[in-house]
Amino acid sequence: MFFKKIPTISTTELEKKLADKPQIIDVREPHEFKNGHIPGAKNIPLSKVANYTPKGQVYVVCQSGMRSKRATKMLLKQGHDVINVRGGMMAWTGATKGGNN
Repeated sequence: MFFKKIPTISTTELEKKLADKPQIIDVREPHEFKNGHIPGAKNIPLSKVANYTPKGQVYVVCQSGMRSKRATKMLLKQGHDVINVRGGMMAWTGATKGGNN
């Protein structure tokens, strides 16, 4: 059985794209999102991703990359242009909003 490769991007690559204001969804729970997230990211918890319809290309992030991978698979099956952010917020070294900033 063959599995379709999930499109991924590193946190470093995504950080370079922030000036272009990419669409980013953070699939962590609201309390995790409030503790610090990528500027411009929209919080859509994993439990609600199936009901979310992105407009155009969207990057999906979570804490470690596992939930975002699941969300990316779901949205790909629905035919959306989605890219998983490898390593999630644990790998993110760029600016964040929320939390102790």
